[in-house]
Amino acid sequence: MPFSFKACPKPGRYRCKGGWTMYIKPFQVEEWMNAYETGAKYNIAETCVDSVSLNELWELTGEDGARFWSEFCGRRLTYGDIEGNPEFLEGVCGLYRTLKPKHIVPTHGASGANHHVFYSLINPGDRVISIMPTYQQLYSIPESYGADVRIMHLKQEDGYLPDLRQLRSLANEGAKMICINNPNNPTGALMGEELLREIVEIAREADAYVLCDEVYRHLTQEDVWCESVADLYEKGISVSSMSKVFSLAGLRLGWIASRDADVVRACLSHRDYNLVSCGMFDEAAAAVCLRHKDKLLARSRQMIRTNLEILDAWVKSEKHVFYTKPQAGTTALVYYDFAMPSYDFCRRMYHETGAFVTPGDCFEEPRSMRIGYASDTGVLKQGLAAISRFIKILEEEGVQYE
Repeated sequence: MPFSFKACPKPGRYRCKGGWTMYIKPFQVEEWMNAYETGAKYNIAETCVDSVSLNELWELTGEDGARFWSEFCGRRLTYGDIEGNPEFLEGVCGLYRTLKPKHIVPTHGASGANHHVFYSLINPGDRVISIMPTYQQLYSIPESYGADVRIMHLKQEDGYLPDLRQLRSLANEGAKMICINNPNNPTGALMGEELLREIVEIAREADAYVLCDEVYRHLTQEDVWCESVADLYEKGISVSSMSKVFSLAGLRLGWIASRDADVVRACLSHRDYNLVSCGMFDEAAAAVCLRHKDKLLARSRQMIRTNLEILDAWVKSEKHVFYTKPQAGTTALVYYDFAMPSYDFCRRMYHETGAFVTPGDCFEEPRSMRIGYASDTGVLKQGLAAISRFIKILEEEGVQYE
């Protein structure tokens, strides 16, 4: 039967005259970024640790850039290693405790990885449990496939951590997959090993997969190992990329990691239809980065720790904003007390001051904004100063606040 796909406020998979139609909600955060990011004066909506050039990559790693180019430019541009460049796969495994190259499926970014997991494993009617707020893919994509999506709302008073009693109740009703995000986007909440193991036990009892979007993993405020669900659980599925932690979003390279052979097999099988292989150059450059992951991680951690202290001091100095200080990642969800919808707040602030942040309503969190604090430190300071100027404008106008 014919099949169509379009954006619509009523998501799901429906039989209609002439075939099946799939509806998916607009991807709010990405549509916002697409509309305003290019012209931003002070971009503190960005979620990657300040990106690096290839020249900076060679400098940070001590690699011989001329040699890399000489060797790569001599290669024929075939499809490359269909299941992944061996050096890249080995590098990814170095980010986990128990994984081997056979457990890794390369993808086009983590967004491609999340989509591919749902595409490979979820069918209409499957129970999928997801948290909110989080990256919208984790609930809107399975919802569009006709899955029975149940949402667990994370609460600020609970540190934006899942309610295990609620999770167990939902899982016991027959869950196929539990979707989490650790560290969390947009709040920066971090689930430690003990909590992750409790989630794993709930999933194991239900025989459910656990998909964990781990693109901010290892970006911690303290020197601790950040556990992966792929190491803790035989049906755990980790998704990550080179974008956030390693500052190489331009490579558009991510991966699915799981010790479940059936998951890997299903993902590779479906991959033949929509991906075939990732780029030869992307995997070669990523392999260089991952050989020196400790150097890149040190740079990234230094930036997020320095910048979070700047953000924290700013929040404390502004009487109209408040937040729960992030424990990890690159983003913070900052609330304001003006009686003003977040899209209006953020759009007007952008045009009047140049400060670019993401409306909280993109995450269904009203009267808030997501601030990315892993940008260049100077840009962060300027962006926060611009927000302060806008708050002053609202005060002078007498905009109502609570």
